[in-house]
Amino acid sequence: MIVRKQLDYAIERLFRGKAFIVFGPRQTGKTTFVEQLLIKVNKKTLYLNGDDADTRENLAKPNAVQLRQMLEGYEVVFIDEAQRINEVGLLIKIIVDRIKHVQVIATGSSAFELSGKINEPLTGRKYEMMLLPFSYAELINYNDFLTEERLFEQRLVYGSYPEVINNVKQAEEHLKLLADSYLYKDLFALEDVKKPQLFEKIVKALALQIGSEVNFSELAQLVKADQKTVEKYVDLLEKAFVIFSLTALSGNVRNEIKKGRKIYFYDNGIINAVTRNFNPIANRNDIGALFENYMIAERIKYLHQNQIDVASFFWRTTQQQEIDYIEKRGEELLAVEFKWNENKKVRIPVTFTQAYQNVKPMFVSKVDRGLFLK
Repeated sequence: MIVRKQLDYAIERLFRGKAFIVFGPRQTGKTTFVEQLLIKVNKKTLYLNGDDADTRENLAKPNAVQLRQMLEGYEVVFIDEAQRINEVGLLIKIIVDRIKHVQVIATGSSAFELSGKINEPLTGRKYEMMLLPFSYAELINYNDFLTEERLFEQRLVYGSYPEVINNVKQAEEHLKLLADSYLYKDLFALEDVKKPQLFEKIVKALALQIGSEVNFSELAQLVKADQKTVEKYVDLLEKAFVIFSLTALSGNVRNEIKKGRKIYFYDNGIINAVTRNFNPIANRNDIGALFENYMIAERIKYLHQNQIDVASFFWRTTQQQEIDYIEKRGEELLAVEFKWNENKKVRIPVTFTQAYQNVKPMFVSKVDRGLFLK
């Protein structure tokens, strides 16, 4: 079993008088993660599943008396798929405030649903953690450096979802199922998503323009929809952990783009499943975009797993000078250019280095990518 990097982080935050909430996309192994965690803490645990109708009915109107009876003799309560339970925030609040010896651990697959139900009741009462598909660091620890080097092109095509890593022979089938059903299950259940076919067109359009600045007006014309609807659906995709965005860094240069936005997917396998393109790297004309998406998504995983707080951007001017990825930590800026071909010459624009101070340039190719991920 692949050990997740955040396991120690989670263990250190248990039994501190707060709930522990695990967010993330569907199928990233949240339940397995908590099971690993429970083995480590070795406490008597009550398991509740929000997908179970009886559980939802019994917990529909939580109160302290009922919960004390239910939790008698237990030290931990694990609520899986917590977003399915009505008033789950209130339920967890009662346990944290009134049944202090019991540690609450909860998982939720759609951030917008779960956060909407827990944020207000659990202000100051919870730790949160995002669990994404396996990271480069986790896979190196499980395999070894040379094995991961050999499998790198496979990762660019099929990504790093647990089911894909554990059963690569059925990777295409699983990713298509994930992209067509599981990934959007919570979104389609919402009243807000009234046009699933439009939603799928937007996802595919985004997958085909990785690394490019997204123009919502053009995107709306492409999918033949209202721009506000498109923006709303893209926002839902972010809240469900399917995609994430980088905004434009601006401040010192007169002609730099100030309101731009670039969209990336948390996993390359989803990009290829949505576009139905699982061709090997040698037969691809989008390898630059796939490499950029992979590297930035892996960097996001690295930052989350190591609890590093930075602001991430891209940079571009109206003259098409650009930097793929910028990380701001305090007053320091890390400016990164990604190039699949290690022999291709790249440089950070002089306009940028003259306008911004404390800039550390970095050029990342397929050969030296590991330096960016540790």
